Amino acid sequence: MEITAGMVKELRERTGSGMMDCKKALAESNGDMEKAVEFLREKGLATAAKKAGRIAAEGIVESYIHGGGRIGVLVEVNIETDFAAKNTEFRSFVKDIAMQIAASNPQYVQREDVPANVIEKEKEILKIQAMNEGKPEHIAEKMVAGRIDKFYKQICLLEQPFIKDTDKTVQDIVNEKIAMIGEKISIRRFTRYEMGEGLSKREENFAEEVMKQVKG
Repeated sequence: MEITAGMVKELRERTGSGMMDCKKALAESNGDMEKAVEFLREKGLATAAKKAGRIAAEGIVESYIHGGGRIGVLVEVNIETDFAAKNTEFRSFVKDIAMQIAASNPQYVQREDVPANVIEKEKEILKIQAMNEGKPEHIAEKMVAGRIDKFYKQICLLEQPFIKDTDKTVQDIVNEKIAMIGEKISIRRFTRYEMGEGLSKREENFAEEVMKQVKG
């Protein structure tokens, strides 16, 4: 199948990958756009793995304030060089991550950051829930394994669905940016403040408000 300039352009817009990478992906997938996207995502994962051992000591601290000061986020994202830290693609990515944190309220960057006592407590709760559903103890224990993965996806930033494309996780987006920019990228830490947090107040769907702003 002939690979046209229009097909390459569409794939570049969808993935942010380089022109030659897009052309190769389309050739490898015989012009199938979805297979080409998957090809590039796999390539991005491979690229990210190669760069995992590098040191990312540059970067920026980004802030995001939502709803007239009702939610505030500070996030530090590292990259290898100061030059890349000034890249508009990188800065736009970091802004998106700050908005992700505001909308999805993760508690940790990755599952390795979650304290063991937090996981054990959650497993106990999940086991009790399963047994309350009438499941035998040995079945309940097996169910906990699947449910704890869902728990990680709720509380760990890198495992959450990305707010601008929920078919991808935040980790997928990180890998795509690594492939695009060519340097290791690491989300190091973040802090999220919500006005009146811990105080009695009416419930407000801040995440929905942030999503409207993203789409608006």
